[in-house]
Formats: sequence, C-alpha cells, structure tokens
Amino acid sequence: MTDAPGATPRLDTLLDRTIVPGFTRLGIALRRDHWPADPAPHALRGATALVTGSNSGIGLAIADALAALDASVVLAVRNPERGERARDRILAAHPGADILVTECDIADPDSVTACADRLLDQLTGLNVLIHNAGVLPPKRTESSDGHELSLATHILGPLRLTDRLAPLLAATGAGRVIFVSSGGMYTQPLAVDDPEYLRGGYRGATAYARTKRMQVAFTPIIAERYAPQGISAHSMHPGWVDTPGITDALPGFHRLVGPLLRTPAEGADTAVWLAATQPPPPSGHFWHDRRQRPEHRLRRTRYSSGEVWRLWLDCNRAAGVTLY
Repeated sequence: MTDAPGATPRLDTLLDRTIVPGFTRLGIALRRDHWPADPAPHALRGATALVTGSNSGIGLAIADALAALDASVVLAVRNPERGERARDRILAAHPGADILVTECDIADPDSVTACADRLLDQLTGLNVLIHNAGVLPPKRTESSDGHELSLATHILGPLRLTDRLAPLLAATGAGRVIFVSSGGMYTQPLAVDDPEYLRGGYRGATAYARTKRMQVAFTPIIAERYAPQGISAHSMHPGWVDTPGITDALPGFHRLVGPLLRTPAEGADTAVWLAATQPPPPSGHFWHDRRQRPEHRLRRTRYSSGEVWRLWLDCNRAAGVTLY
C-alpha cells in the first residue's frame, strides 16, 4: 500500500528525520492533510492569552491566530510603540478583537516583575502563556543584571514570568504554558557547566541553540512543577520560518533556503494548536507540526536527569525563582 496523499505516519517520520524537507514549507504542505484537526471556531472565546515578543514575525502571527479564535490577547513587548502597531494590524484583520499591549523586556528582571504585577491587577485569569520572545546576538552581550543575553531572554525571563503569573494560570483551572523553541536545538548538548557561555569562542547561533535546548529539557520539569495547580507545559519548534530576525541574523542561510522557508503563520501553527485544541494535549512534551517529536537526533546531545536537574536549579536561582 502506498502513502498518498499527504503525510501518513511513515512519511511524517521520514520528513522529520531528514530535517531539510520536514522543517520547510514542504513539510507542512505534506503533513497538513493528515495532522490533527484544527481547533474549533471560537475555541478561545472567553480565554485570555499572553504572547511575548509579539510585535512581528512568529509572535505576531501567533497573536493574530489567537485573536481569530476569539481570545483576548496580551501583546507583551519590549517596545510599546511597535506593540501598538502590531495591535492595529490585528484589529484591522479582526475588528472588535480584545488586544492589550503591555511592556515587558523579558531579559530584564525588573521589567518582568513590573509586567507581571500589572497583569495581576488587570486580569482575573490567564489561560495561555506563550514564550516566544527571542534574540540571536552577534557577539556576547549581557542583560541588565549580568547574564548572557540569550540565556536571559530564552530561559531566565520566561522562568521568572511563569512563576509570577502562575496564580493567573491556576485561576483558570487549565492554564497552558508554551515555549517556542527551535529545531536548531538538535545540534546542541545541554550546557550544564557553562550556561553563561563564558568559555570558548562565542557564536550567536550556538548560544541561541543552546538555550533552545534548555527550553525543551526544562519542559517536563515545568509540567511537573505546575501540574498540582492545573497548569500544563509544552514546547514546540516552528520549522524554518521567514522572519526579519532570520534575515538579519543569518543572511547566508536566508539566501540559501529562502524560497523554502515557512511563512510566519505556518511557523505559528503548532503553538496556536497547542493553545487551543481540545482535549488538551499531554503535558511535558516537545512538538512540531502538531505531533510529538523526539528531543534528540545525536547521541552527543543526550544528558542525565541529574544534569538537567542541576541546570534547572542553577537557572531558577539566577532568575530569582524560589522553588521550595
């Protein structure tokens, strides 16, 4: 029996293992006919969702799709003016949508705390928290409190914001936390002994991939930590997406595979599906194109439970999160 049309499980697995076609527009086109159903229309009516880094690219596409499902959407952005422009774009597509812009520099602990405090005053509950904000620094840069910027943006800030907003997520009885990771994490082991990237020659792409690996490694721990409060945790990767960040940070890669890159909306799809599908997807897993995916491709990236737990404790300490 042959595989046609669309991505049957056999073809889906082949696309995933070969990476290049699976991460591009080809992958999503072949899988779409056989992946889980779209969220129901108006699936998020009455729900509130927050998306960090939502003034452009994948974050804006996620916010737009959540608004299309009738969610009240909070755009948590570093630059409020750009956030207001993003809000206008969403409202032009979805007149009457409930869109709130709030300032949040996810790499700055004071900004994260201020953002969380405002939201605790403004909201009665938060159904979805999507950690999308990302950076790819060309050289080693530190946050306001002295941490390597990729680590501060992708790990420390999200841990702090999740901890501060946990009461709002718990208030809904079924809050969902979603990390927008990257397929680049497949190339990197867990940087247990050098999370701040102090040793060796610094490469922005490596720092990015290292911290995206941490997001995926921490997802099961976050799921376990917040499960008693009814909060689930998920991580996903969007594939290779044509965004301003990719063009600026990796121009050679963009020139090479540009025609095959996914649109921001295609990259946003799995994050939106994780936010809105019913019944809720199982907590603590890594996803791509609406299916659970393996966390490792290479033997050298594997780590022990003791290693990931040690890094988890170190990162929460650096984020100012009290675990016990």
